[in-house]
Amino acid sequence: MPTTPEEFSRLLAAPEGNRIEFKSATGQYHFDKLVEYCVALANEGGGRIVLGVSDRRPREVGGTAAFAEPGRTEAGLSQRLHHRIPIEEFLHGNKRVLIVHVPSRLPGTAWQIDGRYLKRAGDDLAALSDLELRAIFAETGPDFSAELSSAPVSALSPTLLADFRQRWARKTRQPRIELRSDIELLTDAELLVEGRLCYAALILFGTREALGRYLAQSEIVFEYRSSEASGPAQDREEYREGFFGLHDALWKKINLRNDRQSYQEDFFRYDIATFDEVVIREALLNAVAHRDYRLGGSVFVRQYARRLEVVSPGGFPPGITTENIAERQNPRNRRRAESLAKAGLVERSGQGVNLMIETAIRQTKPLPDFAGSNAHEVRLVLAGTVQNPNFIRFLGRLGDERLAQFSTADFVALDAVQRDLPLSPILLSRLPGLVEAGAVECQGRGKGARYFLSREMHAAFGATGAYTRRKGLDHETNKALLEKHLRDVIAMVERRKAVELIAIGIGHDVTRYYQRAVTITDAEQLAGAMTEQLAGLFEVDVKKRARAFGRKVA
Repeated sequence: MPTTPEEFSRLLAAPEGNRIEFKSATGQYHFDKLVEYCVALANEGGGRIVLGVSDRRPREVGGTAAFAEPGRTEAGLSQRLHHRIPIEEFLHGNKRVLIVHVPSRLPGTAWQIDGRYLKRAGDDLAALSDLELRAIFAETGPDFSAELSSAPVSALSPTLLADFRQRWARKTRQPRIELRSDIELLTDAELLVEGRLCYAALILFGTREALGRYLAQSEIVFEYRSSEASGPAQDREEYREGFFGLHDALWKKINLRNDRQSYQEDFFRYDIATFDEVVIREALLNAVAHRDYRLGGSVFVRQYARRLEVVSPGGFPPGITTENIAERQNPRNRRRAESLAKAGLVERSGQGVNLMIETAIRQTKPLPDFAGSNAHEVRLVLAGTVQNPNFIRFLGRLGDERLAQFSTADFVALDAVQRDLPLSPILLSRLPGLVEAGAVECQGRGKGARYFLSREMHAAFGATGAYTRRKGLDHETNKALLEKHLRDVIAMVERRKAVELIAIGIGHDVTRYYQRAVTITDAEQLAGAMTEQLAGLFEVDVKKRARAFGRKVA
């Protein structure tokens, strides 16, 4: 929720400590420094970075010119840190202040930038010690994927190790990695410790035989069902090998029955796959990364004509719920996740769900659904039906440059507006930025404010009339429309031969509306004027009758 003046006053009076960091930043502030302070503050429990206020007491509000486009800065922070970090513009008098709301790290996790785990040390930043990091990582129990197995190195597939070696070299742009032996490669990746393989190595590179012997639950079962009817699946396959060997094969299996949905844009026809490759791969990565390998049972992937379900054993990791899953990350198998990141298979670590949400909205598909999850399993449902091609056209008109500034919350808020759904306080706070981006328009102020899709959006829909009905018209336009309607109705009545229409204006001229009209100066004349006009209706003499109604007589 936006900061109130009262809250800001309390903020100024509070000592600079674990949860508040003040920066004068009257001119500019370096983005990399902001990133580092976000990391440090998150590792200390989260808090706020206030730009435009002196850090020494008594504090002076000098305002700041830094980060003129907070939405773009938010997007940059999200790309660097893989977390949503809201930035609020606050006006103190005529002084602009930026308040960066940094969330806390999750239990068992620490934020880092370029491999550096930071904390604050006086007026500067310092690295977390090994002891501090170990204490953090121990908060949620041991990392199963980092535990040592009894499997020999020969339990790993040389082909899969070669694939990992090439991907790591390409990702880091270090060709020398391709020269490392299997032992050197595994040791450098921390998958071989004191001559023993971590379970992460088996999960990623194990052969079918080795997994059957040492980690039988590391299995993905695929099923295809053409309908919701019970009974055996039309297609079923069990994948029991290192993830590096199955992720491509499993996607190819899903893609065999992946139809395309078409829509027209001017002279061009566009096709959208029912199952988006990036989304499906992210869903599979998440299932393998976050499942609880201490539990028996396999990961199940069930494909239907327009729906895909991914079910993995174990509930959400500590601190993760269906409400915050798009904003927080807490990998249950950290060593395995780090290896996937080295190979470039996880480009946006911790943002897989964000990517799935944004893609669904861009393609106007239902949002990823985790509602069926519980303490024993995580159930993800991905619906593939394109619901509104007009919305896709609108996003195309907004352009990639504007959309690049949108956070996941921005996309969700825009989607809620176009579907006319209720908005939470968090989503409401995103609407001013969407107004500035030209995606949404606002009518009214405060609690009475109404938000609706912009004229540009309705033009993409070919529904400018709907826009007008939603927005309403300005005073002058309403007045002109009302006057035109009045004239049209009067003319229609006057054209009827069986109707004698006479207007009496009290203090104003109505002859511009009516063919037969009389103007009087005050209400006292009304009775006489009405009597005279009524008498004229019964006048037999045509000329007298015409004069009674104020018409010229030839």
